[in-house]
Amino acid sequence: MKKYLAEAVGTMVLVLMGCGVAVSLGCDPVNNIPAVVGTALAFGLAVVAMAYTIGGISGCHINPAITLGCWLTGRMDGKDALGYVCGQVVGAFIGSALLYCLTENVAGLEGTGANDLQAGVSMLGGLLAEIIFTFVFVLVVLGATSKTNGATNNFAGLAIGLSLVLVHLVCIRYTGTSVNPARSIAPAVFQGGSALANLWIFIVGPLVGAALSAGVWKMIHPDKK
Repeated sequence: MKKYLAEAVGTMVLVLMGCGVAVSLGCDPVNNIPAVVGTALAFGLAVVAMAYTIGGISGCHINPAITLGCWLTGRMDGKDALGYVCGQVVGAFIGSALLYCLTENVAGLEGTGANDLQAGVSMLGGLLAEIIFTFVFVLVVLGATSKTNGATNNFAGLAIGLSLVLVHLVCIRYTGTSVNPARSIAPAVFQGGSALANLWIFIVGPLVGAALSAGVWKMIHPDKK
């Protein structure tokens, strides 16, 4: 149970900090590049912070796509995977609720940092972006946390956080960057509108990307010695 609670706390922090920075800075991938960089850093730093906070308890997935990748590669059983995902979604809703309360009471701020298709991006384009960049991100997670990496696992949290920064810098222009269904579900529910209508993209895309990543990792994973 402690593992699931840790996942809820970690995901709450990720959503509150990452989406909170996006809202506070007015993240606009076309007209506000500094805000894009700030948002990317916020999500990456939140992951690094939580990796060294709850990593020893739950492994710090804080993302259903990562949990799916770990389950498909045999690193956890189905019961734990389900418990992790439930904890992550609950944590995301708590983080979004806190952010919603803040923005509702501050003039000039609105929204909860929900993902949505950006200007000129089609549904197919957004779906492909989420599949591709989730694939890259989850592959980094699987590799960085692999037992075959030995002592380098001490730096896994840093590698994962920096890769999330990189993914955001590229993908924000297309979808605002999800690569995490829990991060997308809760903000979309609070924000509504097109973010909620397009939510399926940010659930299906990351899960497909994670499944592909798990398949590729199984092919390239070195034999244990």
